[in-house]
Amino acid sequence: MITTSDLAKAAGGAFEYLKAQADIQEAEVFAAANGSLLTRINYTSHIPCNGVEEPKSTESYGIGIQAVFNTPEGAKVGFGSEPSDLTLEGTRRALEKARQGAVHDPEFHSLPKPTGEPRTLTDYHDPKLLQVRDEELVETGWKAVTGALRTFMASSRLVDLAGSETTVKRLGLILGGDVTILQERVAIVSTHMPNVQVDESTLIMSFLTAMVEARDAKGSGWSTGTRLDHFTDEAGVDAAANAIQAIGGERVRSGDYTVILGRQPVTDILNNLVLPSCTASTFYSSSTPFLGKLGKPVASPLLTIYDHGAVPGFMGSKGITCEGLPTGRTDLVKNGVLVGCLTNWYEAQRLLRDPKLGEKLGAEPDAARGALVARNGFRFGTGGGRMFDSQPGVAASNVIVEGAEPVSLDELVARVRNGLYIGRIWYTYPINGLRAGDFTCTVVGDSFIIRDGKLVTPIKANTIRINDNFTRVLANIVGITKDVKGTLVWAADEVVYAPEVAVTGVHVDEIAGFMEDLT
Repeated sequence: MITTSDLAKAAGGAFEYLKAQADIQEAEVFAAANGSLLTRINYTSHIPCNGVEEPKSTESYGIGIQAVFNTPEGAKVGFGSEPSDLTLEGTRRALEKARQGAVHDPEFHSLPKPTGEPRTLTDYHDPKLLQVRDEELVETGWKAVTGALRTFMASSRLVDLAGSETTVKRLGLILGGDVTILQERVAIVSTHMPNVQVDESTLIMSFLTAMVEARDAKGSGWSTGTRLDHFTDEAGVDAAANAIQAIGGERVRSGDYTVILGRQPVTDILNNLVLPSCTASTFYSSSTPFLGKLGKPVASPLLTIYDHGAVPGFMGSKGITCEGLPTGRTDLVKNGVLVGCLTNWYEAQRLLRDPKLGEKLGAEPDAARGALVARNGFRFGTGGGRMFDSQPGVAASNVIVEGAEPVSLDELVARVRNGLYIGRIWYTYPINGLRAGDFTCTVVGDSFIIRDGKLVTPIKANTIRINDNFTRVLANIVGITKDVKGTLVWAADEVVYAPEVAVTGVHVDEIAGFMEDLT
């Protein structure tokens, strides 16, 4: 993998070359190298398999240039990149692409400038994850597999169903998913921040689904971390345990229920609905349901949500953004009140200068500046990596959800008394546009019926959908647990440190079962 010093040298050399170009007003150089190592897991007890499949890795590096050009038609902004070449020739090719693609952008005001905040996170990556050996990569996969198998074989419930330990495998035990390691190195330098800055980050994550196929039961497990030494069999153990608990699932009828949303549903709803509604770009385009509500209630007073990209040991932490600005804490919702937005430099500048700022955000420029600090300008690929060939978007890092009066899960279940515990959802997306707040999702596992203050019966997977409005869900929160866990969902850029959240009056629709319809 390309070293950080090589990236810094290339970025510095490219910047010196750009400064010598007579037609350039401002310029920014971003060099990056990314490694992705993956161990695919595919265990089946009743079909011959390898258990750990396809250990593989990908690597990419290159340079990206954004420049403001003086032209006879006025200033134009362009971006160009060049893969696998950090030489001066690569810089020339990237610059030519930027020059050819340059356009007049009336909403562009400048390249990023210092915000006045200091960088607080340095030397935080795990060197072992940057230098992980093939054997260690494969070992992480086997660690997850053996944790799941140990849990399966130790289950008296499965032994009772199978008749003996030796025939447990005939139940169709399945484990699928992966362990992924990301390695990220970047260097950035620009006109307004002329000293080359570098950053190195690493993470390791796992997401697994387990099944007891003969009993139509499945469960999920996941783990997040930043150090190879801390990786455990947690994801495999949890997935197998949840699959065992799901045996004997029942259907649930359509209706409105008090629901406890588990950590994965909380994360999925945040990732697909709430966080996109809390970005400067959605306020600028008037596509958020929180339009004009800065400083006003948008959720239950029990709820606080903030993003913090500089927490040591948290998986989404970075030292600097992909604009060269320090990461830090951005409060989004505080005790139910909307107090801030996720933004990069470009989106903050154009929203602050928008004549309709007061109408769109709900505050005038002086009050709005504190809510629009550019701490979230990242060039993430889908689900990881800091990409040299794209311009900064807006993405969260570590999203932290807290409750004003947190309780244990047992206490929350007892308080709900009768309702549903929803442990895993998918295909969560807005309907009627994000601004309407309406959404739908399918409940796919890890879920239970709550009766008399206890989790009593698993809900059969893929038999109900949630159809509701997420602004109403936020307003109807009645309880939040005190234990949080780093949680991932598919292709998300951020990690949510999520509790479990109780909500009243959530609308659920039953999905018709094909075989049951035939009978």
